[in-house]
Amino acid sequence: MYVILVYDCGEKRVGKMLKLCRRYLNWIQNSVFEGELSEVKLKELKYAAEKIIEKEEDSMIIFTSHRGEWLQKEILGKERSSIDNFL
Repeated sequence: MYVILVYDCGEKRVGKMLKLCRRYLNWIQNSVFEGELSEVKLKELKYAAEKIIEKEEDSMIIFTSHRGEWLQKEILGKERSSIDNFL
C-alpha cells in the first residue's frame, strides 16, 4: 500500500523519529515521508513509533492508499530528495 506519513514531535525525539521513518519510507520534506509498505511493515513502523512518541505532546498522521497511482503530486520549488530507484 502507498503511505504518506507526517509527524510532529518534541526536539528530543525528532532525531529518533527521523531515523525510524527513513528505515521504512522515503524522506520528502521535514517530518514528511512517502512510499510503498506492506501491511506488516506499516504495523512494525507504528509499533516502533509508539515507543518513541509522547502521546500527550506528539502526533503522527498516516495516510494510506491501496493504489499510489490515485494520488497526484505537484512540487513547487526544490524537491527535497528524489525517489528514483536504481537496480
